[in-house]
Amino acid sequence: MTTRRERGERGAIRLDPRLIIGIVLIAGSTVGVWTLVSGLDDGVEVYVARETLTPGTRIQADDLATESVRLGGSGQHYLAAGGLPSDGLVVARTIEAGELVPTAAVDEVDRTGLATVVVPSRGPLPAGIAAGARVDVWTAKQVERGGFEPPTVLVPGAEIAGVIESEGMVSTAGVSVEILIPREKVAALLGALATGDAIDLVPARSTGE
Repeated sequence: MTTRRERGERGAIRLDPRLIIGIVLIAGSTVGVWTLVSGLDDGVEVYVARETLTPGTRIQADDLATESVRLGGSGQHYLAAGGLPSDGLVVARTIEAGELVPTAAVDEVDRTGLATVVVPSRGPLPAGIAAGARVDVWTAKQVERGGFEPPTVLVPGAEIAGVIESEGMVSTAGVSVEILIPREKVAALLGALATGDAIDLVPARSTGE
């Protein structure tokens, strides 16, 4: 005759330890995959230069685009969207078009020691003259009877801030170029412009050449 205790033991559900271990492993694997996918989707919004930005330029949010990128631990080195103060920031070194804006490339004040001077071109500009390019500023002092003294380099390695084309121009002749030069060179360059000295911009040779 079957006792009540025996009937209870027959009705009890016994779980195989291997089944429990399998469930735990599956749950752990699912959590790991979810964590990995969440990490891959963890993009941050940072500022990107719409066009080449040169030193001394004050930028506002409207001058920049935003892009969601995955930077991991390096995110702190780039300017986060919404991180611009109300009065903007000053570019400390050239930021190329499409480049993420590094926090080290901007500053609250202008510490570059550079000034912008507009130089009219005496003819067609050399190839490659654009914002961010480097040029040597050559001058030749005008003398009597329309002659000029031998040219010399007034400012080596000046950076181009921009090229200004007059409306209605059909050729590059007469185009003006904004150049960034040390403030201590401004007086000499303005003097050369005022006296009609010949001024030419020659692409600077890189240090690696």
